[in-house]
Amino acid sequence: MTRPSVYEAAGGAEAFLALATAHHERCLQDPILEHPFSHGGHPDHVARLGRYWAEVFGGPPEYSTTCGGQPSMLRVHAGSEPEESMGSRFVECFVAAADDARLPADPELRQVLRSYMEWAVSDVLEYAPRGSRVPGTLPVPCWSWEGLVR
Repeated sequence: MTRPSVYEAAGGAEAFLALATAHHERCLQDPILEHPFSHGGHPDHVARLGRYWAEVFGGPPEYSTTCGGQPSMLRVHAGSEPEESMGSRFVECFVAAADDARLPADPELRQVLRSYMEWAVSDVLEYAPRGSRVPGTLPVPCWSWEGLVR
């Protein structure tokens, strides 16, 4: 029997949209994260974020085909020079948002989600210094039950 992808185990596209919605709401309530989340951005940010995370975890490549892929996502964050605690706060909002979105409580699924977000935050922070340049071609990362698929 084949194990379902993380995308399938989480609940598919609807689950990742719910996760993105809950995460966005949590970030708006956080005194440090609120500032970047409440000032502009793409009007379809939450839906795009849901498509991005769905693709990362094995869903269809909708983010790559409609939103510019990994370079586009990184450019949004490049040169942002965030506060030191921003990354850990972002991870904690993500973990709590999984409860808010009513994702399955399976401990292995939750650990995979957390480990991805910890990795993703460190990846994004590599481009945080002012003047950082994002390569023109980078694939959206693929995250499985074993972690990053290289």
